[in-house]
Amino acid sequence: MVASDDSRYFAHESAWVDEGARVGAGTRIWHFCHVMAGAVLGERCNLGQNVHIAPDVRLGNNVKVQNNVSIYTGTVVEDDVFLGPSCVFTNVTNPRSQVVRQSLYERTLLRRGATVGANATVVCGVEIGRHAFVGAGAVVTRDVPDYALVVGTPARQDGWMSRHGHRLVEPDADGIMVCPESQLRYREVAPGVLRCLDLDEDAPLPDALAVGTIAHEDFKRRQGPT
Repeated sequence: MVASDDSRYFAHESAWVDEGARVGAGTRIWHFCHVMAGAVLGERCNLGQNVHIAPDVRLGNNVKVQNNVSIYTGTVVEDDVFLGPSCVFTNVTNPRSQVVRQSLYERTLLRRGATVGANATVVCGVEIGRHAFVGAGAVVTRDVPDYALVVGTPARQDGWMSRHGHRLVEPDADGIMVCPESQLRYREVAPGVLRCLDLDEDAPLPDALAVGTIAHEDFKRRQGPT
């Protein structure tokens, strides 16, 4: 079924939304996408060109899925997640064409506000924490903590990222790190556990902090080498 006749959301004439899929208000589904029966998409999502959403996948609100991404059964994506171009998900650790494992799909959870960079691979059965940042081309094989920056193959933590997507530099004498864009403060409250001191992890960004105004390169020049 082509979904362009549903005024609550937009689907390009080349996109298909199967009967039994649920799509939230304000969501936009672009060229050559396929949303299968049983999938649930929240409000204000954006699916770029050639995105495939398998049965029983759950997307929260305001999820951005860039071009050429397939999200398979077993994957749960919370609100405000960004999935970069051509990133990859799986749902069986040991796939074999001869062995049917459709009842054994493994769960992958992307927590609120996480980013998965372009061409990264997320192996099934892991949890990517709130506001974590998976670098482009990384291969994630284990859980990623909240706010962690992970890079490489296999992915390893390489520091912390603010909710605005900036690397947090060395803490001050009180253990506090400040995001250069938002000025929100962060502290490692326990080994390997970072928290924002000024805003709850599940709270929406204030309107004044929800629109970027300065390019990332400008922030890098301000901070100097890291």
